[in-house]
Amino acid sequence: MVLSTRQRDELNQAISDYLRSNGYEKTFNAFKAEANLPGTVEKKYEGLMEKKWTSVVRLQRKVMDLESKLGELQTETRDGIVPRDRKDPSEWIPRPPERFSLSGHRTPITRVVFHPVYSLFVSTSEDATIKIWDYETGDFERTLKGHTDSVQDVSFDSQGKLLVSCSADMTIKLWDFQGFECMKTLHGHDHNVSSVCFMPNGDHIVSSSRDKTIKLWEVATGYCIKTYMGHRDWVRMTRPNIDGSLLASCSNDQTIRIWVTSTSECKAELRDHSHVVECVSWAPQTSYPNICEAAEMERRNDTKVGPFLVSGSRDKSIRIWDISIQQCVVVLTGHDNWVRGVAFHPRGKYLLSASDDKTLRVWDVKGKRCHKTLAAHEHFVTTLDVHPTAPYVITGSVDLLARVWECR
Repeated sequence: MVLSTRQRDELNQAISDYLRSNGYEKTFNAFKAEANLPGTVEKKYEGLMEKKWTSVVRLQRKVMDLESKLGELQTETRDGIVPRDRKDPSEWIPRPPERFSLSGHRTPITRVVFHPVYSLFVSTSEDATIKIWDYETGDFERTLKGHTDSVQDVSFDSQGKLLVSCSADMTIKLWDFQGFECMKTLHGHDHNVSSVCFMPNGDHIVSSSRDKTIKLWEVATGYCIKTYMGHRDWVRMTRPNIDGSLLASCSNDQTIRIWVTSTSECKAELRDHSHVVECVSWAPQTSYPNICEAAEMERRNDTKVGPFLVSGSRDKSIRIWDISIQQCVVVLTGHDNWVRGVAFHPRGKYLLSASDDKTLRVWDVKGKRCHKTLAAHEHFVTTLDVHPTAPYVITGSVDLLARVWECR
């Protein structure tokens, strides 16, 4: 293999940094003289050799996994045999034991979120840090520090190049996820910022706070351009629908509100929960047929249904709402404590939930029943996320662990 002059210089710099940082002074001096290197190594080459080496090892492991899967598929294709345990992807659900149990945070984990492109996820904690992990290998990648109090929520833009976080320190921070540096700090909320999310277009961010407001921010300038007011208590979470035209928010005032993003108008107030509503999530289109069947709704080809929203509450129930008629159409009960996180399976057949009863539950939407219960953690399960394309689910807990579950 022939290296260009630039590649050779970069390799020499990385080698010299490795020799110097590991105390090989004689070898370092000899190598520096022979390679005709400058007196100091540029900062960008610090630790580069170790990073490249671990990347190669990780890629080798991935190649071996892919070769193994390829071999299985070739055998199936040749023999025309599909193993009995090979299910349709719509049937894949998380199964014990967990693939990885990752520790590193010093206080309870508040949120876990998958990266939209790379095999990474981030976890946030009351210890004021954001940690980055590789969910395929279980490797810890790095820590982002900047907040001075509990980090409550994080969100990626659709390309995964930007990360936004919010904190009890009343700030929102925008991070460059390629350089891992804080680009902007947004000020405007008067209390704990409990939720933050990129809008689908990636140009705006929506946040909610204990100050009872929801705010819309411009990414380019960092300015707050709209404030939504109406909740009478702490707004726990706000999430945009798939095209960003609507916002759903939930609150300590036991209500869910639907807002028209462009006008700040409150389109609906949903009031069936009997305790704090902790979380909301919009249902994907793939789930609509199952929700309609569960709600015993007639679905003709010429009529549009939905959109649908799912909510989880401290009243231990999960509710699915038809926003077009502003009514709860499905109620799922079975958790023994607060419901802290809800997310649909991407194929739409199942709904997953995390709870303070220490379990991760998989619900059959059409059958309106709990399909599987996993004893996920030793303490309250505070958060979960479902990967949109890869067969993985992650959970976070008060037990300080983030767990990766493989779906099969």
